[in-house]
Order: sequence, then C-alpha cells, then structure tokens
Amino acid sequence: MDSRIARIRRKLAEVPCTAWRSHSFGEEKHGFRLEPPLSDSKVAELETDHHIELPDPYRRFLTTLGGGGASPFHGLLPLQSCRLFTMDPRCETGRPWGFTFAGGPPHRSDLFLHIIEAGCTDLVLLGITGPLAGRVVTGNSDGFRGPDVSSSTDFLAWYERWLDHMLDGRDNRELELTSPALRAPVDRVLRQHRDGEDLSRP
Repeated sequence: MDSRIARIRRKLAEVPCTAWRSHSFGEEKHGFRLEPPLSDSKVAELETDHHIELPDPYRRFLTTLGGGGASPFHGLLPLQSCRLFTMDPRCETGRPWGFTFAGGPPHRSDLFLHIIEAGCTDLVLLGITGPLAGRVVTGNSDGFRGPDVSSSTDFLAWYERWLDHMLDGRDNRELELTSPALRAPVDRVLRQHRDGEDLSRP
C-alpha cells in the first residue's frame, strides 16, 4: 500500500486539534470528516459507465480513505455526482478557454473529472486522459480563471500538501488557506458579533 495513505489518515485526524493551523475555506461543510471508502466494484462501475480509467492515486484514495468529504473547498464530491468535462477554447468570445460538460457519448478529447465542490462556477478537476492525466487542475466553467495546473504530481500529493500547509499555518491562495495571523481580525469581529458586543468600540 502507498505509504502516503497512512500519513494522510494521521494528518487529517490532527487538523481539527491543531490550535495554530490555517483555516480552509469551506471546512465548515465537511468538518474534516470523510465518507466511508468505496468498494472496488463501485469504482469500476463508474469507469465502465463512462468508458474511463481513474488515475490510480485517486482510485486508492476512494477505496482506502473515503468516497467523499474532507478536502480543500467544500469537500470531495460523491463519485456518483462527479461529471466529466472537456477543455473548451473560446477565443472568439474574448475568453481564452473554459471547461464544458462532456455529456453524451464518450469524447476522444482530453477529459477532466469534476471531483471537488468549489462553489459558483469554479471547478476542481482531475485529468483523466491526455497530457494532464492524474494532475489536479482548477478553473472556471465560464472561462474567467485558469486553467491552473497543480505542481503536485498526483492527487495524493496534492491532498497531502493541503494538509501540510494547513498544519503549518500557511496562507495558500490556490488551496484557499488563510493563516491564523490573517484570520485574527475576522475571528475577532465574528466573536464580538456572537457575544453581542458593540462593534463600534475599538
């Protein structure tokens, strides 16, 4: 078994108990909890239905750690909610590119699986075919942002980097992490609001 699986499991358990960690955007939704792992047959069913083969590190995550839940942003989508996208150049609109839902029969162009709920039209995708297979790509279905290809070599490396940066209390725009130092003023206002204090006082 990949040694990263055990490390990720341990680090994920440490995050909620770490006082000076970063805040991860969307963490309130998943609470750093994973759904139960998926069976090999359940994953194989999706692969057969969509005529694809999931990158092995992502597949191992699903079958040994969890089939949804804790991740950057609002959490890993359940496998049945993941959809395939293709990259769609749209130079004529003034937007250099976008991602388009790959409905209908299998496309022969490069495919990306929408794996994480990021909110609005933002997308966190995993390359399935083509030169970016196995890499995490962030972007936007409207073509306003990206595509940004993670420097992490595969999904497990990308996921573990999220945990490491959070445990180290770092800021990370790509992963939407906010360090304790930057978050302190926001926490103060929220605390005052919760306690019914006069927010106009210094």
